[in-house]
Amino acid sequence: MNVVEQIFKTESVVDIITVFALIRPLPALDGMFNRYRREAFVSGEFAEVYRRLFDEEVLIRNGRLAVKGPSWKAPQFFIEHQKRAKEQQV
Repeated sequence: MNVVEQIFKTESVVDIITVFALIRPLPALDGMFNRYRREAFVSGEFAEVYRRLFDEEVLIRNGRLAVKGPSWKAPQFFIEHQKRAKEQQV
C-alpha cells in the first residue's frame, strides 16, 4: 500500500481534503476518492465536505487549486509527516 492510499484509508475525509485540495485540482481529488475511498465518493460525503470546507473558509478558491483560508489548520497526520521529513533531512 502506498503512502497516499494509506492516508486515504486511515484519515478523515475532512483532513484529506484539507491537505490534498492545496496540491490537487478537483478532478484529481474526485479520482483519488473514487479509487481509494469509494464509499465517501459514492455516498456524497466527499462533495459535501469539499463544499463545506470552502463555506467555512478553511479553503479558498484560487484557480484550479485551493489555498489555505483563515480557518485552515494543519491536520495531525500532516504535522507528523512534516516532522518525519525534517528528521530525515538531518
